[in-house]
Amino acid sequence: MSASVPFSTLAPTTAEIREEVEAGWARVLDTGGFVGGPLVAAFEQEFAAYCGRAHAVGVANGTDALHLALRALGVGAGDEVVVPANTFIATAEAVVLAGARPRFVDVDPDDLLVTADAVAAAVTPATAAVMPVHLYGHVADLAGIGAVAQRHGLAVVEDVAQAHGATRDGKTAGSGGTAAGFSFYPGKNLGAFGDGGAVVTDDPALAERISSLANHGRAESDRYLHPHLGTNSRLDALQAVVLSAKLRRLDAWTERRRAVVAAYRERLAGSPARLVEPAPGVESAWHLLVVRVPERDRVREELAGLGVQTGIHYPVPCPSQPAFAAYADGDHPVADRAAGEILSLPLHPHLSDDEVDTACRALLKVLAAVEPR
Repeated sequence: MSASVPFSTLAPTTAEIREEVEAGWARVLDTGGFVGGPLVAAFEQEFAAYCGRAHAVGVANGTDALHLALRALGVGAGDEVVVPANTFIATAEAVVLAGARPRFVDVDPDDLLVTADAVAAAVTPATAAVMPVHLYGHVADLAGIGAVAQRHGLAVVEDVAQAHGATRDGKTAGSGGTAAGFSFYPGKNLGAFGDGGAVVTDDPALAERISSLANHGRAESDRYLHPHLGTNSRLDALQAVVLSAKLRRLDAWTERRRAVVAAYRERLAGSPARLVEPAPGVESAWHLLVVRVPERDRVREELAGLGVQTGIHYPVPCPSQPAFAAYADGDHPVADRAAGEILSLPLHPHLSDDEVDTACRALLKVLAAVEPR
C-alpha cells in the first residue's frame, strides 16, 4: 500500500527554493562556469560563517570531506583513527581510504554518541586522530573529546553529516575540532540536488591542502604544477546555487523539525517507544527521530502495513560489516544492542501535525500488542 505518512519527502523544500534555484542556474548556464567559480566561492564563505569557521572547502561528497581532511592532516599508513561503532559506514570508510586503521569504540547508552572516556581508553601509540560522529543531529561531547585529544596530540575531525546547525553548550557542530566534514546528500538537513560535501576549519594551511588534494593535487599558484597526489572531488556551481538557497532557510527548517519532535515526544510519553534524546545542553538538528522499541523488525513491518514508513540507522554496526572484519578487534555491547532496537520515525520540516498524530497512533497500536523487554 502507499504510505499515508512517508518517512521523508524533498518536494516541499524543493518547491520553496525552486524559483531562486532556476534563476541561479540560468546564470550558470549563461556563463558556463559549471565547476568552481564565484558561486562556489560564495557558498563556501557563507557556509564557513554559518559554522563559525574561517574556511570552508567544497568537495564532491561527505565521504571525501572526511577522507581528504584526514589526508591533509597527514593521517595515513600505520595510523589509527578512533571512530564509533554505530556510525554510517562512510565514517570508517574514509579512514581506510586515507590508508589508516579505524579503531572502533562503543557509545553512550543514552544518546548513542562516542564519549571522551571511550576515546581515552582506545588511544594507543598508533592513534593519530579521533572522528566523533554527531549522529541523528545530536552533538557529541567535543569539549571532553577535545581535552583527551589535546593530552595525546591527536587531531579531531568531526563527522557532521547529520548535524548541520546543531549546537552543544552554544557551540555549533563543526566548530570544535581541527576540521569537520559535512555531507550535502539530498536527504540531509542541508542537501543538494545531488552529491556534495564540505570541510570547514580555522587553519588556512589545512584548507589550502584540502583544496589542492580535491583538485588533483594542483598548486594554487600554478595550475600546471601538482605537488600532491590528489583526486577529483570538486563541488560544482549548480549545487552551490542550491545549497546557498537552502542555507538561508536552514534555521527555520530546523526549528520546525524541533517542533515536530516535541509533538512526537508528547504523544509517545509513557509508551514503550523510548526516544534517543540528546545530552543536556544540546540543541539537536534532529536529522533523524530515533526511538528504541521491542521487537523492532515486527513493529516496522506492522507500521508499514498501516501506511507509516520508517527507517533504521543503522541495523549493522560497522565492526560487524564484512568489509571491516579485519578491523573488528573489540566488544561494542551498547552499539550491538541498539542496532536491534532503533527505529527512525517520519521526520522532515514539512511533516504536518496530522501526520504526526497518524504515525503515533499507529505506533502505539502496534506496541500495544508487543511484549516489552
